[in-house]
Amino acid sequence: MPTWDPSQYERYKAYRDRPALDLLIQVPEGLEPREIWDLGCGTGEHAALLKRRHPEAVVHGLDSSTDMLARARQRPEDIDWVSADVADWAPDRPVDLIFSNAALHWLGDHERLFPRLAERLSSGGILACQMPVSWRAPQHTLLRETAAHGPWADALAGIDGVKPLLEPEGYYDALAPLCADVDLWTTTYLHVLDGEDPVVEWMKGSGLRPYLDAVSPEMQAPFLDAYRRRLASAFPRRADGSTLLPFERLFVVARRA
Repeated sequence: MPTWDPSQYERYKAYRDRPALDLLIQVPEGLEPREIWDLGCGTGEHAALLKRRHPEAVVHGLDSSTDMLARARQRPEDIDWVSADVADWAPDRPVDLIFSNAALHWLGDHERLFPRLAERLSSGGILACQMPVSWRAPQHTLLRETAAHGPWADALAGIDGVKPLLEPEGYYDALAPLCADVDLWTTTYLHVLDGEDPVVEWMKGSGLRPYLDAVSPEMQAPFLDAYRRRLASAFPRRADGSTLLPFERLFVVARRA
């Protein structure tokens, strides 16, 4: 997994936070979970919110980034912060609520991953996740094209970046044999970004991380310049100086049978 910069990631906090809140309000109100896991918890904001909403529950926040977890551990809520990879997650007991915001698109093989997550739910437990539909988005397509053409191409070959998602029907097929209810939807948010090269700055907080980790320091500036040039036509600045970034996300809320 890439290294993460909490401050860069939270630069567009309001936009990144809204899908998580949209997901949270779809978690059934009658759920009284005793065991909650936030997978890919980042700086822990949503794990903390879940703890405040369910004070009697044991809440775990799992992330592979030590920098993100260091920020999370500054929170006052009583939460079990766990440094681990989501791909290796194996809880000791059945889980009543698995929550994951913008994390599972970094993992592949969703045909197997999602049934495995559902199997770790207690009877009536909820899986609630949100994933950016990043792979096919222009900013990611242009990033891969930039990485493949230039003096940095060898260093960036085979980067382990975001993964293609299944079509929504694929998640239904993966979860329906184990879950009594499967709710799926997509939302495209239109982010209004300000400043110079705002799409690059957005990507520095997420999708660019593994590329910046792999490219040499002396190549970072020319690599980013080449990426900016490709982005300019895809994301033109508007008359008022802003740049519009459409961002599609896939939501899944499933209840274990």
